[in-house]
Amino acid sequence: MLQAEKIPQGDFTELAKAYINRPGYAPPLVDLLIAGVRSDGRPPIVADVGAGTGKLTEMLDARGLTGFAVEPNDAMRREGEDLRLPGFIWRAGSAEATGLEEESVDLVTMASAFHWADAPRALAEFHRILRPGGALALLWNPRDIARDRLQADIEGDIAMIAPDIRRKSSGAAAYTDGLDDTLLAGGLFHDLVTLEAAHIEEMSSARHLGAWRSVNDIRAQAGEEKFAEIIAAIEKRLAGREYVAVRYRTRAWFIRRA
Repeated sequence: MLQAEKIPQGDFTELAKAYINRPGYAPPLVDLLIAGVRSDGRPPIVADVGAGTGKLTEMLDARGLTGFAVEPNDAMRREGEDLRLPGFIWRAGSAEATGLEEESVDLVTMASAFHWADAPRALAEFHRILRPGGALALLWNPRDIARDRLQADIEGDIAMIAPDIRRKSSGAAAYTDGLDDTLLAGGLFHDLVTLEAAHIEEMSSARHLGAWRSVNDIRAQAGEEKFAEIIAAIEKRLAGREYVAVRYRTRAWFIRRA
């Protein structure tokens, strides 16, 4: 019996369709980030880098912002383009090479994506495309496992099925503990502020299972056979539940261009 080809870590091509199931970010926190942008009284221009299928881009567009959604993966970018957001132009590009003009934007955002970037190169690129006084906002949206018994049980199932998995990043402290030093290194950025906001996403069990199907790092490390076991275990946990209320804690690092 032939095994399914393993999905490479960091390659979201086969997962793009499942991304519609993922949650958005805490709206009050997004509002605070926008309020902190200096743009001399005019509407700020944004570069949402590593935009994926447009989860954060859609929130920015709904708040009247305009700019660019930069995404390296063709399949993910096509999903974002299908949103037809009036304020944003989609571009092929990466954190290290956005393809945008020098000093062309007031705010750079990266949502659940900076952990895939080459940090020094990405920060140099963000400094290049930001206008003087511009800002960088990095966001993650980890599940609040400490306050959500269902999610804690799911984590236990994953650990039993694939104990060697090391998460790339869910915004948890294991990744973000050294992030302050990374952002301040080199003197390109200063005035670092961290923000955190709890929020609850009400979703159908089918959507929640779909969100798990979009997780790249677990699938890439576990392989298709064990990932299928993980999905089956989550499905069992969700049995009998039409809807679930999943607790999230959006975390953000907001820092200004020096």
